[in-house]
Amino acid sequence: MAEQQPESLRIDVLTLFPEVFGLVLESSILGIAARKGVVAYYLHNIRDHSQDKHGKVDDRPYGGGPGMVLRCEPVFSAYKAVRHMDSRPGRLLMLTPQGRRFDQQLARDLSGSDRLILLCGHYEGFDERVRIGLPVEEVSIGDYVLSGGEIAAMVIIDAVVRLRPGVLGDEASATEESFSNGLLDYPQYTRPPEFERMRVPEVLLRGNHAEIRNWRKRQAAERTRRRRSDLFEGSDAEQKNG
Repeated sequence: MAEQQPESLRIDVLTLFPEVFGLVLESSILGIAARKGVVAYYLHNIRDHSQDKHGKVDDRPYGGGPGMVLRCEPVFSAYKAVRHMDSRPGRLLMLTPQGRRFDQQLARDLSGSDRLILLCGHYEGFDERVRIGLPVEEVSIGDYVLSGGEIAAMVIIDAVVRLRPGVLGDEASATEESFSNGLLDYPQYTRPPEFERMRVPEVLLRGNHAEIRNWRKRQAAERTRRRRSDLFEGSDAEQKNG
């Protein structure tokens, strides 16, 4: 009996600037995943759901203050229309600095979904009723402010899609990269064995796979301890060395 293939992951993006996604989603691993049928991307312009004849989707904040706020009506309308384009409800992710910090653990969790709907903000953010009235999961890619949620959405899409079965040429790649086991990646080398008096570590040239695995574990632990002590503390490597 042929092995059953996992269902394709559907990713819908609600944005004011769908044109910025084209090259990213068509290139490299993300493009390969789409051509394999592992994932399908759909871009939706929130402006298409504006009730304003000029397609306006923002307005001045009540109470005064700088900037403009995204109105709730076009966002609600866009989400409801997109939600019913597929029988799978999916998870609605709102990209906002106020959300849960995106990390590899969350990427793995999201990679098991059958559908993701990403909501990209802009200007001074969303009318608060979007948070109250829609089933959003707020997600942040870091403690800094971007002009909009589009770049954050691309980061999440890339991190999630590459974890789907059948995307990477070598399935071990996803399990041996930085953060996959709580540590940074070990040093990597390829040809030539020597360049400008810098030699590849001898252990990698001898072909003893047990020695190589142990060397890589030590290097990953030491690199993480030096560069990211916050990750190292509490890790398996730290407990073994403690």
